[in-house]
Amino acid sequence: MPENVGSNAITRVIWLSIASAVGGFLFGFDSSVVNGAVDAMQDEFTLTSGVTGFIVAIALLGCAGGAYAAGRIADRYGRLPAMKLGALLFIVSSLGTGMAFDVWDLAFWRVIGGLGIGIASVIAPAYISEISPRHMRGRLASLQQLAITTGIFAALLTDAMLAGTAQGADQPLWIGLEAWRWMFIAGVVPALAYGWIAYTLPESPRYLVLKGKIAEAKTIFQGLGVGNDVERHVREIQDGLKHEKTGKATASLSGPAFGLQGVVWVGIALSVLQQFVGINVIFYYSTTLWKAVGFREQDSLTISAATAVVNVLVTIVAIALVDRIGRRPILLAGSIGMTASLTTMALAFSFATGTGSELALPGIWAPVALIASNIFVISFGASWGPVVWVLLGEIFPSRIRARALGFAAAAQWIANFIVTLFFPIMAEMSLPMTYATYALFAAASYVFIKLKVPETRGMSLEQAETLFVPKRSKQSISSLQA
Repeated sequence: MPENVGSNAITRVIWLSIASAVGGFLFGFDSSVVNGAVDAMQDEFTLTSGVTGFIVAIALLGCAGGAYAAGRIADRYGRLPAMKLGALLFIVSSLGTGMAFDVWDLAFWRVIGGLGIGIASVIAPAYISEISPRHMRGRLASLQQLAITTGIFAALLTDAMLAGTAQGADQPLWIGLEAWRWMFIAGVVPALAYGWIAYTLPESPRYLVLKGKIAEAKTIFQGLGVGNDVERHVREIQDGLKHEKTGKATASLSGPAFGLQGVVWVGIALSVLQQFVGINVIFYYSTTLWKAVGFREQDSLTISAATAVVNVLVTIVAIALVDRIGRRPILLAGSIGMTASLTTMALAFSFATGTGSELALPGIWAPVALIASNIFVISFGASWGPVVWVLLGEIFPSRIRARALGFAAAAQWIANFIVTLFFPIMAEMSLPMTYATYALFAAASYVFIKLKVPETRGMSLEQAETLFVPKRSKQSISSLQA
């Protein structure tokens, strides 16, 4: 049943969710801004393919560290201080990367930026899930992925505009700095906006209840328009915390399943599978890839930006459907689409001639590969992109939510690092085998959802978390629904 939320309150909740999701914009921007700069960086610092892959990927290790630390920071100091720290780190990194004087300096600043992005990637879904009414939570939590895809598009568009203005990413633009440096410096703008927004948001009411600040939590719930349901909301959170204590599910992530609670492993698996299908290869290396099959640099950047637009549009479709048809059907359909499109790409590149910069796709196989890559983006963007973030925001118990989400997000960044680091090496060995490997993980994602992930649509956070905790009786669920 929809919660008692007035139109003004709905508008406020939507605004708060959009504002906090700006962290996702930074996530997307940082993930893809390197796309247009990678070739120019390689020439500037005379890098081998392996070192280039390492420099692109090393930011992701920082992201993993930031994601892991974010949960502890958020649980100790609150969601908003964590947001502010993430913004500050990204501002410093954007300037440092743009001014880098050698390869190791460049690597250092990318790690610093990664720390900030890792923090932002955890806090946004946790905050959105904790302020959202249950009947809108899926759509609002999906704003994280919409912000990520918008950030990807903004980065690729910025890359294309700067490279076009300078007549090449490696050409001087303003104050003697090459265009590729300005691509990184441009990240200061959204980072400043995110930092300012963090000063305007209220703290998460669920975090306040967790810290025993009941009066403050009630005030914020009232501002979210829950009306006479304030007491019920607070009681549900307190009951959830009481059940965790009764079941000895303390704030520790430790458990009997290989040292962790089972629900944490579910979050890790969702995160790793989301990355092991190879989605970020499209956004990190697509410009280089399309240049290799015959497109000019400017055309490749334009194609990459167009792909990012498609990603944004299909994410909007997912937002419209996730609270109507549920999480599982969307994820399963996405897995099928990804498996088919990646298999097609593997087939197309099996006909490629040449290697490296001499790679070419003959005849019809070039457009087939281009179409298949966009179908892959559509399949991912309408399913695993947004819906994984929805699930990560709602499956963990309140007492461990921030830390468990941080742990799962750290696993996601490490998986992203592995894919990003090894793609250039794997691509040099065999592009068909590379895409076939991603197709196998896409097929595995279908099996995992089918066997391990129940539906959470329409449930409160306290109800949803009970589906993933062993030995939780139906009576416990019923008491939370009462």
